[in-house]
Amino acid sequence: QVRLVESGGGLVQAGGSLRRSCAASGGTFSDYAMGWFRQTPGKEREFVAGISSSGAGTYYADSVKGRFTISRDNARNTVFLQMNSLNPEDTAVYYCAARRGIVVVTTWNYNYWGQGTQVSVSS
Repeated sequence: QVRLVESGGGLVQAGGSLRRSCAASGGTFSDYAMGWFRQTPGKEREFVAGISSSGAGTYYADSVKGRFTISRDNARNTVFLQMNSLNPEDTAVYYCAARRGIVVVTTWNYNYWGQGTQVSVSS
């Protein structure tokens, strides 16, 4: 059983930056592809970014490409999401997720989820 614990959310002004972290325990971290998702009230959870188990491959939603960067440190069992040039449309609860195999963009293919943390961007 993999446990994911997130940190690093909060409130930031438009144009600012935040760095999210997600620490994993209970499994072999390097076996898992990792993803970041976000959700706003009344909407479905959407894919934001993903990274392969080795870290060699990264994938982004068009809405965050060029502003967000996903990375991982397999020695520390942690995945990161650096969010730059934030705008109010980025306000959401952000979740990290893990699955064996390749990165996919669909939520139902991820077996393990973090608790979710609010990111709020003020205009």
